[in-house]
Amino acid sequence: GNPTFSAFTMDESVKATLKSIPLLTIKAGPRDGEKWKDRLKEEYKALIKYVEINKQNDQHWFTVESNAAGTRWFGKVWTYHNNHKYEFDLEFDLPVTYPQTSPELALPALEGKTVKMYRGGKICLTQHFHPLWARNVPHFGIAHALALGMGPWLSVEVPSMVEAGTLKPQEEKPTE
Repeated sequence: GNPTFSAFTMDESVKATLKSIPLLTIKAGPRDGEKWKDRLKEEYKALIKYVEINKQNDQHWFTVESNAAGTRWFGKVWTYHNNHKYEFDLEFDLPVTYPQTSPELALPALEGKTVKMYRGGKICLTQHFHPLWARNVPHFGIAHALALGMGPWLSVEVPSMVEAGTLKPQEEKPTE
């Protein structure tokens, strides 16, 4: 069926973005052989589309790629606050129960800087995220986790950490 966005108030821009990311159809995880390869192709198509949409709207904020098996992912995420860019390494492994279980997105450099984070720098998603994910298996993928989880988390937590003094603007690299 169609994804269910009800039961939780979502920023209109997040809702619009979410609707523009292609839904996935293949219910396969890392242990599912050929079906997993097909799922991985869908994941990449959705991610590419999401990046294209972000670039068109001048809102490009992440890069991500995976190992050959598609089980370990890494990249960068960034956001701007008070005209400063804050950029962090992103990493996550897909759980063996993926896509039934959402990935745990981590920003290791921020570990210990906010209460909205678990050990290893895994971001703490809102209470609404997991039920929404569960209702939308197998349609949601990595692009959806970034749009629904990481994007909103960065936009709230980075300003909060800056105001609390736990996060400082990154130094601009001096040019020689």
